[in-house]
Amino acid sequence: MISFFKRSWLLLFCLPVFLYAQQYTLSHGKKYEKVKFKLVNNLILIPVDVNGAKLTFILDSGVSTPILFNISDQDSIQINDVSEVIIRGLGNGEPIEALKSSNNTFKIGNTRNNQQLLYVVMDRALNFSPRLGMVVHGIIGYDLFRDFVVSINYTSKVIKLYDPKHYKPKNNKKTQTLPLHIESNKAYLEANVVMDDRQNIPVKLLIDSGSSDALWLFQDEEKGLAIPLSHYEDFLGQGLSGSVYGKRTKIKGLLLGDFQLNEAKTAFPDMEYFSGIFNLGDRNGSLGGEVLKRFTMVFNYGAKTISLRKNSLFDDPFNYNLSGIDLQHNGMRFISERITDAKGVALEKGDSFGNVQILFEDKTRLSVVPEIIVSGIRVGSPGQEAGLREGDIILAVNGKKIHNYELQQILKMLNEKEGKKVKVHVGRLGTDVIVSYVLKKMFK
Repeated sequence: MISFFKRSWLLLFCLPVFLYAQQYTLSHGKKYEKVKFKLVNNLILIPVDVNGAKLTFILDSGVSTPILFNISDQDSIQINDVSEVIIRGLGNGEPIEALKSSNNTFKIGNTRNNQQLLYVVMDRALNFSPRLGMVVHGIIGYDLFRDFVVSINYTSKVIKLYDPKHYKPKNNKKTQTLPLHIESNKAYLEANVVMDDRQNIPVKLLIDSGSSDALWLFQDEEKGLAIPLSHYEDFLGQGLSGSVYGKRTKIKGLLLGDFQLNEAKTAFPDMEYFSGIFNLGDRNGSLGGEVLKRFTMVFNYGAKTISLRKNSLFDDPFNYNLSGIDLQHNGMRFISERITDAKGVALEKGDSFGNVQILFEDKTRLSVVPEIIVSGIRVGSPGQEAGLREGDIILAVNGKKIHNYELQQILKMLNEKEGKKVKVHVGRLGTDVIVSYVLKKMFK
C-alpha cells in the first residue's frame, strides 16, 4: 500500500559511483533552457527523451543516477551497453536485480547528454503511476544539478537550466543565499528545528525533491531530536528495497536561514529501514517537497549555494490525511451515463459554445473511466471508523462523481478542512455503500 497524498516518495539508492565523461549541454548560443513541469503531490514531473522515447521523470535531488522503473506503456525502449548489477536502497527488503546501461542519449528540452548512465529496474512492483494518477517512468537528479545552475519556480511550474559560465545571480532583498554541502552527489542544507521545548536544534538535512513529504528527522535523544508524545504509527514511503514505516507528528518550527515554518509536519522513520544505506554520516534527516514548494529556489552546485525566496505557497497549512484513507488507480471500468434531460435536450460535451441537439428518446453514453480504489486505511482514522475498507471502489464524494476529477483532486475533496462532513459513495462486492464521517485534526 502506497499513498502519495501523505507518504514520502523517498528513493535513496546505494549505488556505486561510476566515472563517465558525461555532461548535459545547451544548444549552441543558448544561456539557459526553460522546462515546464507538472507538480503532482509536491513532486516535480518533467518530460525526458530517452534514446528517442518520450518519457516522464521525477526530478529527484536525492538520487545520484537516473533510474528507469516503469516502461509498461512503451512498445520498446532502446538502452545501450547493458550489464547486470545488484542494487539496494531504502527499505528492509532484499537487494534487487537491475540493468546498468551506459552511453544513452537523454534530452530535456534543448539540453542533451549523449553519454548518460542509467539503471533499469525491471520489477513491475516498482510502479508509482497508480498512486500519482499519471504515468511516471523514472527519476533523475544529480546530473542536471551538476551541469547547470537550476532555478525552480513552483508557482509558475517552470525550471530554468542555466549554463554556469553565463549565470548571474539576481540581487533581491527577499532572497537569502545559504551554503550547500555536496557529498556523494547529494546536497545537504544546515537548518534548525524547534521541538516541543522550543529550543533551536541545529540539523543537517538532505535536500530531496523526490520526497512528497515535508520533513523527516532521525531520532537522536542526545541531540534533542525526540519523538513528540503526540504521534501515530504510519507507512511513510516506498524505497527501492521495500516499505518504510515510522511515526508521524509535527514540531513547533523549522528554520531555513531567516525563514521560519511553524507547526511543521514531520515524520520519524524507523532506522531499521536504512540498513541498506552504507553511511548516513552526520545527516539528521531529509527536506522534502512539501517544504521545498514554498520557495522559489536556485541550486548552484558549482558555488555550493542555494538561494531561497518564499512564494505564495509559503503560508499554506501543512497537509495531513484527515480522512486516513489512501487511494490509487486500479485499471479502468465502464460507466453508463444519461446525457439528456427530461425533455431530451443534451449539451454537446466538450463544445465551448454550448450548442445543443434535440433528442426524442432517452439517450445514454457508455464510457471507460479510471477505477479509483481505497488502497490503505489508517487505524483509528475517521474513514476507518466510518466503515470504509481496503478495496472499496470510490464512486462519488459529497455527490460529485469522481470520474470527472483527477486523483489528486479527489484526495483534496477527502481532506479539505477540519470539521467538514464527508459523504463517500463506494462500490463493494457488487453493491453500493454510502459512509459519512467528519474530518478531524491529527494533532491538537
